[in-house]
Amino acid sequence: MKEYLEALRTQRWDDHRYYHHNRINQTLHLVSALSFVVAYGWLFIDPVVSALIAWLVSMTTRQAGHFFFEPKDYDTVNQATHAYKEDIKVGYNLRRKVVLMGLWALVPVALWLEPTGFGTWTGHATWQEFMRHVGAVWLALGAAGLLFRAGQLLVSQGALTAVVWVSKILSDPFHDILLYRKAPLYLMRGELMDPMTHVRHG
Repeated sequence: MKEYLEALRTQRWDDHRYYHHNRINQTLHLVSALSFVVAYGWLFIDPVVSALIAWLVSMTTRQAGHFFFEPKDYDTVNQATHAYKEDIKVGYNLRRKVVLMGLWALVPVALWLEPTGFGTWTGHATWQEFMRHVGAVWLALGAAGLLFRAGQLLVSQGALTAVVWVSKILSDPFHDILLYRKAPLYLMRGELMDPMTHVRHG
């Protein structure tokens, strides 16, 4: 258990110090985290609605923060290049995220062109049915993305890293709320970048 908790702490710390310098990114992560918590609640009520919330709100805000706002030049705080950080990223680095988000974007297109999901269900008659079909596939995509990367980590880095990463991903919304709850306040004060003094002296 001690080894597990230490590995979890390390993965969370590396994720924060390497990939969350921008206050807009942190604020978007807060929005994402709050909506993920809502999605978790809906998972027990209606999993399809949960998937729609998770992909349309949680994932789009989270990934927009990484793609559009987080700096990709040399990281003077951590003395690391962007390429180095991408190489050591345990979970989905930007290259892997492009693939995952590309598949996400293709789902509604594919279901529009093939409404039955290749015979999985009766073709949609309304927009509501169409969105429910999209949500169902997105739910499967989310689970597949989680299991696929966990399998890669299991083979390349061992069971501990894989288990820790899965538990980190699933608990990230709660951790991010605690970590970035003040980010909007800093942003409103005009602080675009986190000075990361806790990292510089950590």
